[in-house]
Amino acid sequence: MALNCGIVGLPNVGKSTIFSALSGAPAEAANYPFCTIDPNVGIVSVPDERLLQLAGLFKPQRTIPAAVEFVDIAGLVKGASQGEGLGNQFLSHIREVGIIVQVVRCFEDPNIIHVSNKVDPESDMETINVELALADLETLARRRERAERALKVQNKAEQRGAELVIQALGKIGPALEAGKPARTVTLSEDEAAAVYDCHLITLKPQLYLCNADEEGMRAWAGGTAHPHIAAVKQRAAAENSEALVICGKFEAELAGIEDPAEKRAFLEELGLSESGLGVLVHAAYRLLGLRTFFTAGADECRAWTIHAGDTAPKAAGVIHTDFEKGFIKAEVYSWEDILRYGTEARVKEAGKYRVEGREYQVRDGDVVFFKFNV
Repeated sequence: MALNCGIVGLPNVGKSTIFSALSGAPAEAANYPFCTIDPNVGIVSVPDERLLQLAGLFKPQRTIPAAVEFVDIAGLVKGASQGEGLGNQFLSHIREVGIIVQVVRCFEDPNIIHVSNKVDPESDMETINVELALADLETLARRRERAERALKVQNKAEQRGAELVIQALGKIGPALEAGKPARTVTLSEDEAAAVYDCHLITLKPQLYLCNADEEGMRAWAGGTAHPHIAAVKQRAAAENSEALVICGKFEAELAGIEDPAEKRAFLEELGLSESGLGVLVHAAYRLLGLRTFFTAGADECRAWTIHAGDTAPKAAGVIHTDFEKGFIKAEVYSWEDILRYGTEARVKEAGKYRVEGREYQVRDGDVVFFKFNV
C-alpha cells in the first residue's frame, strides 16, 4: 500500500484550504469548481508529544518528527467515472494513494458555490462513493474477461487462480452495484490476493472529514447535535469507517500562529485540546498501518516511521540500508521508561533496558540504538 493519503471531495468543499493548513503548501483555493487540476503534494509532520518529551530530556541539537504525505486531488463530480469534469484525471490520481480522506461540506455559506446548489452531506457522499464504485465495476469487468480466458488454458495453476479471481469478483460485484465499497466485502486471504492486481479504489481504507464552520465546530465540541455532522457520522458508521470533524477556515488561521501559548488559547476558544489537523494526521498514520520508533541522544532526537510488525533489522534499514545489512542487535527501552527514570543508566538499573535480536518486532514508542557491522 502506498504511504500517502489522498484528499478528495466535491468541488468547493474546502479540500485545498485544509491541505494548505496541513502542509503549509500554497494550494490554490478559489470559489469556483476545479481550481485544483494537478494534484498538490505536501509532506506533513506527525504531531507527537512523546518526541517533544524526549527532546526535553536529551536537549538535542535538533528534533525531527515523523512525516506523512498528503495529496490534494481535483474535485470530483457526478459522472466522473464516465469522464465528466476531471473524472479520468481524478481516478488515475486516487488509484495511487494509500488511503482516502473524503472531505464533506458541513457548513452553510451562500457566498461559496456548491455544485448542486444545496448543502446535503449525504448526497455529496453518495455522489463520490457511487462514482468510485462505478469506476471499480469497469475494472472488475476487464479483470473478469481475463480470468475467463485463463479458465480455457491447460495450466491447472492458472485455472485455479482464475477460479479464485471469479469467486472474489462474484462477491465484490454485487456490493459495488449496490453503491457499497469493496472494503465492506469479506474476502479470504487467497481471494484478496487474487484480486490485488485490480487495485480497486473502494478497497482502500477511507475516512470522512466533516468540514464545518466555527459555529458548527464549537457546537459539536460541546456535545450539541449538528444535523450535517450527524449525517456524515451515521453514514461512516454504516460503512465501518471513521468520521472526523474539522473547521478548515479555523485550521488555516491556526496554522499561521507560531506562538504555542497563543495556539492553545485559540484552540480553547472552540473547546478543543488538539487541532483537527493533528487528529486527522494521527488517524491517517494509523490507517496506513504505520508506527513510530525513536532514536535519542544529544545530537538528535528523531521519530522514524515503520510498518506495524516490522522487525528490528527492517526498522534499522529505515535509518540506513547498511544498518539492515550489517545488523547485529538492537538495544531497546520504551519512551515511558526513559522519562520515568531520567537516564539510560537508571533504565538499566531498573531492568528495563533490553537487547533484542533479528526477530524482534519493534513496538510503537520504542527508543532504539542499533549495533551493526559492514
